Amino acid sequence: MNVADFRRRVHAVKPLVHHITNVVTTSDCANATLHLGALPVMANSPREAADMVRLAQALVLNIGTLYDEQIEAMLIAGARANELGIPIVLDPVGAGATPFRTGTALRLLRELRITVLKGNAGEIAILAGEEAEVRGVESGHVADIAAPAKALATATGAVVAATGERDLIVSGERLDWVDGGSERMKTFVGSGCVATSVIGCFLGARPDRPHDATVAALTFYRQAAQRASALNPSGPVQYRDAVYTELTHVPGEPG
Repeated sequence: MNVADFRRRVHAVKPLVHHITNVVTTSDCANATLHLGALPVMANSPREAADMVRLAQALVLNIGTLYDEQIEAMLIAGARANELGIPIVLDPVGAGATPFRTGTALRLLRELRITVLKGNAGEIAILAGEEAEVRGVESGHVADIAAPAKALATATGAVVAATGERDLIVSGERLDWVDGGSERMKTFVGSGCVATSVIGCFLGARPDRPHDATVAALTFYRQAAQRASALNPSGPVQYRDAVYTELTHVPGEPG
């Protein structure tokens, strides 16, 4: 699995990635998608969800700012994506923080065929039925994330990506760890949501290889974060912008 090949594939295919996502990071996710060479669309209304996803190569669902109409749109878009064979990435932001949020994430997993489930260790553990601390959108410590991630992958049939100091990607008998990145990723809001969008872009370009696309996406994102940190930007906003600039990097292309 060559990360550079996957990155170049995104640039060549320019997948349209339909996001139903949270209001806090909509602009960040749209810009990151565009920087990768993919095409973002952010359409939250149930009235157009099925029509919009029909045009897309991937669907990203993010429950960060959850409300009833958005849930309806996610279910409509997800059902249509399943009918058409369009891959879905679900980010269960804050699952475990409230019963409403946890129940919604479980409902989406139950009623839709999710291709990639990406969450932090606490969210993944909670959805696997384990005890974990989730404060808002922040995850508490989970001693062994591999066991609940494997259980969740088996139960849902999804590729499960548990992010943290190291990212774990599990599906079937496969298990991969992704290292690297930068501690400075914690200094700005939206880094986790952007990671989900990066997965959506890579998955939209290679829907036939969801596990490898997820590993490649998270590896590339960590590499971008590491390169941005090496530039030593002066503050968190400058660092965030440097990360987004590094996302434009296409191996083998000028610039």
